[in-house]
Amino acid sequence: MTEFKNTERELHRFRLRLSVAGMFVFICFGLLAARFVWLQAYRHDHYAAQAEENRISVVPVVPNRGLIVDRKGVVLARNFAAYTLEITPSKIRGDLDSLIDELSKVVDIQLKDRRRFRRQLEESKNFESLPIRTRLSDEEVAHFTAQRFRFPGVDIQARLFRQYPLGTVASHVIGYIGRVSQRDAERIDEMEDAANYNGTTYIGKEGLEKSYEKQLHGVTGYEEVEVSASGRAVRTLSRTPATPGSNLILSIDIELQKVVEQAFGNQRGALIAIEPSTGDILAYVSMPNFDPNLFVEGIDQQSWDELNTSPDKPLVNRPLSGTYPPGSTYKPFMALAALELGKRTPNQAIADPGYFNFGNHKFRDDKEGGHGTVDMFRSIVQSCDTYYYMLANDMGVDTMHDFMQPFGFGRLTGIDLDHEKAGVLPSMQWKRNAYKKPAQQKWYAGETISLGIGQGYNSFTPLQLAHAVATLANNGVVMKPHLVKIVEDGGTRARTATVPKESFRIPLQQKNIDVIKNAMVGVTREGTAAKVFAGAAYLSGGKTGTAQVVSIKKNEKYNANRIDERHRDHALYIAFAPAEQPKIALALIVENGGWGATAAAPIARAALDYYLLGKRNAPAGDAPAAKDAILARDDADADTHAVAAMRAEQDSEGGPKAGGESQGNQE
Repeated sequence: MTEFKNTERELHRFRLRLSVAGMFVFICFGLLAARFVWLQAYRHDHYAAQAEENRISVVPVVPNRGLIVDRKGVVLARNFAAYTLEITPSKIRGDLDSLIDELSKVVDIQLKDRRRFRRQLEESKNFESLPIRTRLSDEEVAHFTAQRFRFPGVDIQARLFRQYPLGTVASHVIGYIGRVSQRDAERIDEMEDAANYNGTTYIGKEGLEKSYEKQLHGVTGYEEVEVSASGRAVRTLSRTPATPGSNLILSIDIELQKVVEQAFGNQRGALIAIEPSTGDILAYVSMPNFDPNLFVEGIDQQSWDELNTSPDKPLVNRPLSGTYPPGSTYKPFMALAALELGKRTPNQAIADPGYFNFGNHKFRDDKEGGHGTVDMFRSIVQSCDTYYYMLANDMGVDTMHDFMQPFGFGRLTGIDLDHEKAGVLPSMQWKRNAYKKPAQQKWYAGETISLGIGQGYNSFTPLQLAHAVATLANNGVVMKPHLVKIVEDGGTRARTATVPKESFRIPLQQKNIDVIKNAMVGVTREGTAAKVFAGAAYLSGGKTGTAQVVSIKKNEKYNANRIDERHRDHALYIAFAPAEQPKIALALIVENGGWGATAAAPIARAALDYYLLGKRNAPAGDAPAAKDAILARDDADADTHAVAAMRAEQDSEGGPKAGGESQGNQE
């Protein structure tokens, strides 16, 4: 049987299918058109910017870091250009060690370079370029350039490097810079001007390099660079130049600094010299010192271990963070307090039997049998302890605290360096805050006695002591001590003084100041420092001091020869000159030096001779020779006898032995 198709039905189906297909094609084209309109009309600016960014790269231009110079223009920190061989870890395909092995066949790469690179790799982001070799020679640059195609992700960069041309001189003042670590990067991200550090790979780590980081850094510039598809720069489209960092003009006289560092020789200690009328720090010495150049590119492990484990602690900034009892250098301030508070008159004298009894305890003087009749002048010139035992007992701890605080004892000076310590100027409130147990919080009357001779809980930094001497020399006018005298703008060259005016004035009577100054002049004419300053072409005021480091057993006599060198007493000296109109005031300490007149005063003489006369003394001897001289007991230094005698019987009503709690803190 023949089957006939329904033509009408087939035609209907075909038309239906054609309509559905047409509708589908129409919808698809409609969607494409809508997407086209969306991209072209509504998202045009966004994608145009992205396309432009693929063609244009914004490159930060790191500014030149500012210079650091001394008060006479001698350069202490500068920049120089050199080539570095750098690796970008994110661009390396394959084993990094194998790549470095191959690189070492082209450019000399030492084991220390590898270790430094690994340490920086751990601290840095993976996409940053890190130096594997610095300061390449022209020959090494040419050799690598010819082989560059073999090392994708490795390139030569021209960079500025920091250099400290004087090496160890004034290293604790200048500090150093180093590569930005992960911790530094996190700190930068929190700063308001974080964008200013784009492209920056080095930052101040210590000293003035750190405390004046913002001024030294400058303002980052930018370049718009056209790049190829491979990322290679084709041409520079526009440039916003970087503004160089500001230059720091220090108050330091670097030649005076050298003289003092040389005078210390191999001894440990610190000296601060200040111009009283301005607060300019003329010399800032911490011995031993270190070479800041070691830190710029990352210090090698051997050098770090030598510095960090040395018992001499060369990395410790002693003037700033070393705290010590002031010893007899405290006596002129005690005498001034007595005059100002009406506790003594200049001519009022005591009979010194060689000791002071308090309760059942005997506080001995330096001289067996005593000094006889002692007025204020003789108390300072001969360094009579009994006079100040009695004075401290009459004044009381809180009265002493309140008078001494404006001079800067026990408080931050505000110097332009980080990590300053406040030290301890004791008071009843201080002890309540310092201890937890009620028995320890109580202030015992016997603890007051040893404070009068600069022992007990007294513990100050050399900077505080120098600041106090400068204030005394300046007749009570307080100038903030500072290391940077002027900041010179890197762009405009405009100069700004850092301390343009006085901080405040301590209300002191000039006649009382003159009494103290005259007595301190007596120290250099006929007192404990007379031998050291004999023949000086200028008149100076001074005071020797000796500070106990550790206590010895009761009734045992102090003998430096029988004590470990690092447990011997510290030697101190304070001075100002010329006496008529002081241009310089200083304080210094020689750790474990023994006696102020023997170990410390000669260094002060060398500093004053150079600053006032331009005279350079012979270099100091080596440490053993200096120590032999110290151990040769000089009867002229009464301060030493005072500390030695004082040790025997000063256990006062549960309080510490004089000086026993005040060991120099250098940690």
